[in-house]
Amino acid sequence: MTQRVRAVALTQGVREPSARFRVRQYLPQLECAGIDLVERPARFGAYPPGPGLQRLPWLAATLAERAFAALRSNSADVVLFQREMVSTLSLTERLCRAPAVLDVDDAIWLTQRAGMIDRLAARCRLVLCGNDYIADHFARFAPVRVLPTGVDTRVWVPGVRDAKPTLVWSGSAGGLPYLYEIEAALARLLADLPEARLRVVSNTPPLFRTIDPSRVEFIPWSPEREVAAVQSAWVGLMPMPDTPWTRGKCSFKMLTYLACAVPAVASPWGMNQLVIAGGGAFAAISDDDWVEHLQALLRDADLARQAGLAGRAQIEAKYASEMLGQTLAAALREVAA
Repeated sequence: MTQRVRAVALTQGVREPSARFRVRQYLPQLECAGIDLVERPARFGAYPPGPGLQRLPWLAATLAERAFAALRSNSADVVLFQREMVSTLSLTERLCRAPAVLDVDDAIWLTQRAGMIDRLAARCRLVLCGNDYIADHFARFAPVRVLPTGVDTRVWVPGVRDAKPTLVWSGSAGGLPYLYEIEAALARLLADLPEARLRVVSNTPPLFRTIDPSRVEFIPWSPEREVAAVQSAWVGLMPMPDTPWTRGKCSFKMLTYLACAVPAVASPWGMNQLVIAGGGAFAAISDDDWVEHLQALLRDADLARQAGLAGRAQIEAKYASEMLGQTLAAALREVAA
């Protein structure tokens, strides 16, 4: 009988996307693979609540809570870190003596303080990287393995399209500036297609300068709303500039669109280029590119259907959480051994 492995995940917080999609959604696969994983999220959040003196009580409480969590993890066979336990400060990790894995899904070395994230990586036996760009950086410090962010293909499933042509963009407020970069293209498209609308799913309403608010449907983000908001859309949007930070993005937004058989139009930078090549999505750089691809998908139902099917097939073959959860289990067991 295979010996069970005791694992602890020290995550950034209960509501953090990295904890939801790179740890918590894999719990069924880990259980089946003999990995007993306990998540210990940052009780007060791993990020400061705001500027000024209000950071001081947060920092004191968070350092104490995270230090206790690290010490409690010493009885585990393997520990999974997600970034630093306290934002930009790799301090409490030193209290953890169990074999460690670092999980990275962003270009976090670009915002590190005094090389702390690189030093944390060097202390770990393995770094799980969301894409090749991230792996290229951390390969200098530790063994690496690429583990894309998986999509639960039993939750993100195709649905029924809305009666009206609907574009969807889903993401946090921090990503809205990327959407604003294609505002001119979207305004042209909406002017050309009076029945079309733009759906934005976020924690903050968008503030467009030229798009008529009546053409925008804002849906406040929640785990209960996000799937349905994507399922009923006609086309998904993932614009972003080509920068060192965006090259570290793991294309999760586009993966959820494709899992719902919703074709996507995206900027072809970083991992996006790989997903676009896999089928179901189209690359756009200029405003003309965006308008051309969006018009084609909104006007040609057969093209949109074929692209959606290709996208869903790609997700099932490469990015399904059921498969990637087994990969994570194998990595944790390897490090524990």
